[in-house]
Amino acid sequence: MDLIKVAEEAFATGKQHPQFKAGDTVTVAYKIIEGSKERIQLYRGVVIKISGHQEKKRFTVRKMSGTVGVERIFPLESPNIESIEVNKVGKVRRSKLYYLRKLTGKAARIKEKRSGARAVAE
Repeated sequence: MDLIKVAEEAFATGKQHPQFKAGDTVTVAYKIIEGSKERIQLYRGVVIKISGHQEKKRFTVRKMSGTVGVERIFPLESPNIESIEVNKVGKVRRSKLYYLRKLTGKAARIKEKRSGARAVAE
């Protein structure tokens, strides 16, 4: 058992990522290695689920590439994740948004959660 913890600590990146949940639109800067070259690719889409626990957490991001929906699973503690940026905070009522797979166009949009700035101004 102790050997497993040593291996997990060796692979742990220790990077701090922002808090996000299902329904949020995020941009993931992911390091891609092609042969001897290395580049960072930005992947922007909606988080449709977060699964796993503690350091084994992974999240699925869905985006539209033309007319085709593309989903990608990212391990949260991956050393290849350069950064995660939350672009929009979505207003959803469930933790797994599989229903988005069936929807297209404007129907597939998620309402953005209003910030509390307007309530303070009143």
